[in-house]
Amino acid sequence: MFSEDLSISALAPFSFELSAEIFRNGDAQIRKYENGRFWQVIRVNHKLVRATVESCGTVDKPLLTVELKSNKKMTEADKKKVAEIVPGLFNLNFELEPFYEETKNDRIIAQLTRKLCGLKSPTTQSAFEALVDSIVEQQISLKVANSLERKLIKKFGDALNLDGEVYHAYPSAQALSSASVAELRSVGLSQRKAEYIKNASTLIAEGKLDLETLKTLEKAEDIIAELDKLKGVGVWTAELTMLRGMQRLEALPADDLGLRRAMSHYYCGGKPISSSEAREIAEGWGRWKGLAAYYLIVAEMLEIEP
Repeated sequence: MFSEDLSISALAPFSFELSAEIFRNGDAQIRKYENGRFWQVIRVNHKLVRATVESCGTVDKPLLTVELKSNKKMTEADKKKVAEIVPGLFNLNFELEPFYEETKNDRIIAQLTRKLCGLKSPTTQSAFEALVDSIVEQQISLKVANSLERKLIKKFGDALNLDGEVYHAYPSAQALSSASVAELRSVGLSQRKAEYIKNASTLIAEGKLDLETLKTLEKAEDIIAELDKLKGVGVWTAELTMLRGMQRLEALPADDLGLRRAMSHYYCGGKPISSSEAREIAEGWGRWKGLAAYYLIVAEMLEIEP
């Protein structure tokens, strides 16, 4: 086993503890936050590396230490790649101040941003991962969806064995493309979701679809339009993919039941609201709709009130 250590800075304000909290109930073999440490297997230049991240700074002067472990020796190029990947996982280079400034007239968001100062939304290592997870989560509870996602990762993702402990990387498009619909269904997916995932994976594996390039499109509407062309991908799935995997924080997956519940809790006294009502509330957040919504979700999870 080979081990390396890195230090990575972040734009202030940044709270590692708040930003990693969403992973507290994660799977220790995949991705988890516990006792101030976050770990995940990442792909680095065709190597599997377990990256363990801890904070050694403050919200105003953030600094992270990253311990890297792999079964293959890491080169300087590998360490350089890690220094690009890890900041992306937590949006370390994202500047929060414009968001705070431009939403200050919304009383609820303004108060929550003060209490959650430094919270940054996570991003998957690839947009493909966000797309697959979003398909899995269609029309089922998040608890059930997370269980299916873990099974999918453990069955089709590459394994990294470190000192007798096994960790799993997210499956590649090639791996899911090579699987049959029946094999995909074996982890609990419905027939249609298995077909949707296989179709998207095959298009990516064959070079007919490049999700990473879609990130560069200027207009969110254009990204949604392109994703909407995929079998089984509608507006909600496209918006969730953008928010989680493309750092497009203007996206608002208003059809999401959990998001609408959080918005209702803080803005409508807990009564059920429609997706159109959610979008109406979010209009005041301007280009920060997705990020503001994420603050509401985390605030609800942590039982924080304005």
